[in-house]
Amino acid sequence: MSSEYLLAIDQGTTSSRALVFNRKFEVLACAQAPFAQHFPDDGWVEHDAEEIWQSVLSTCRDALQQAGIGADQVAGIGITNQRETTVVWHRDTGQPIAPAIVWQDRRTQPRCAQLREQGLEPQIQAKTGLLLDPYFSATKIQWLLDNTDGARALAAQGKLACGTIDSWLLWRLTEGQAHKTDATNASRTQLYNLTSGQWDDDLLDQFDVPRSLLPEVADNTAEFGRCASHWFGAAIPVLAMVGDQQAALLGQACIAKGQAKCTFGTGAFLMVNAGRDIPQSQHRLLTTLAYRINGESTFANEGSLFVAGAAVQWLRDGAGLIDSAHACNQLMADYAGKLSPVTWVPAFTGLGAPYWDPAARGAVFGLTRDTSRADLVVGALQSIALQTHDLLSALHADGVAISELRTDGGMTNNAAFLQCLADVLQLSIYRPAQEEMTVLGAAYLTALQLGWLNTLTDIHSLWHAHSSCNPALSDKQHKTLLQRWHRAVAATQLFAKVDQSEP
Repeated sequence: MSSEYLLAIDQGTTSSRALVFNRKFEVLACAQAPFAQHFPDDGWVEHDAEEIWQSVLSTCRDALQQAGIGADQVAGIGITNQRETTVVWHRDTGQPIAPAIVWQDRRTQPRCAQLREQGLEPQIQAKTGLLLDPYFSATKIQWLLDNTDGARALAAQGKLACGTIDSWLLWRLTEGQAHKTDATNASRTQLYNLTSGQWDDDLLDQFDVPRSLLPEVADNTAEFGRCASHWFGAAIPVLAMVGDQQAALLGQACIAKGQAKCTFGTGAFLMVNAGRDIPQSQHRLLTTLAYRINGESTFANEGSLFVAGAAVQWLRDGAGLIDSAHACNQLMADYAGKLSPVTWVPAFTGLGAPYWDPAARGAVFGLTRDTSRADLVVGALQSIALQTHDLLSALHADGVAISELRTDGGMTNNAAFLQCLADVLQLSIYRPAQEEMTVLGAAYLTALQLGWLNTLTDIHSLWHAHSSCNPALSDKQHKTLLQRWHRAVAATQLFAKVDQSEP
């Protein structure tokens, strides 16, 4: 039976999905399963890695059943995943030694501060493109080894393995036959040298991470391994792995230098294709690997926000201000052309780029007796656009100018939010016709490995805009909005410093 289909796994922060594509990159089936979020302490965010694995297994089976195809008709699997989230597991049993530490987690802030005080941040940034922050995997691995009974001894004996979620899924799919990661996920660990394209011994020493734990680093397109046949009914090869934001960059066909996308999911991630030369930010943005194919690396400028869709989730589940995320759409539409009188700083797990303040926490300014539910909801969404403006300003200060922005993620289903984004950024904003940008990027890479695509340039013709927005906010409104925002951020950071100084 001919293999005419692709299975793409999208393992995200709050749910796992599996999609079946045909050769035309049409979605034939999609299955999704949410999983629990755990917050055991202030700033801590954990996942059950075993629950993630089970959610991936079930969604893959469901998607194949929905599509009405057998595993022997699937030519290959592509995996895209939440980045930086870290798992350490036993090689013999495949069981995690502790809950996975999620990318949003802040528990390693003291270790990052210690390394910064030792003057190591410039050296680490020069090698990895990343600033010292709990966001990245290296201090998470160190924490798990130091705070799990017996872990250091087991690691010294070569009995443990570690990795980001892509490596964890590959290990389980192949039943321990493959321990690999791709270069984009490796570049988010703070242990990978962008210049050499390998794990860096000095970084391993600084973060006290034994090399024996780490996976082999491969290109984004490679023979990663074959699934054990009993999982789906055939030994499907895994042919592509890529971090979710890099996958979205490819899904958006941003393969020319200067093309930019921003994904508004749990967090928000602005990424600009920087070409073959490694960029160095002077304004606290990140340099990361965009993709590595046939041993050739393409790099990207990136700005990361820890809270975007997570703010909407909190409005619904934490504060009870809305019944569903869709309720935001109408509230924002009714607010068209107006500014919310309240200003949010949604720093639930600290501030990301360009502030990198892990101690900051969320705040709302401008509350009065007549503050309405709509004021609060719209103010929250405006704050996400304002955070994105800060990323764009830092990019411009680094000499990176973009003329348009391609957007994706759940929040972009809200047309009023996209108009707000255009107003705040003073840019043309495009939403693609195909919604599945992240998983589509993984599908493109899988097709490239199979020879269904000749080169990445083939995907240019596959991208089409669904809609666009142009700036409509007056100069006075724009100035007022930015002034309020920057005052609110400064006040939030000051509060965090005072709070830290108290006994």
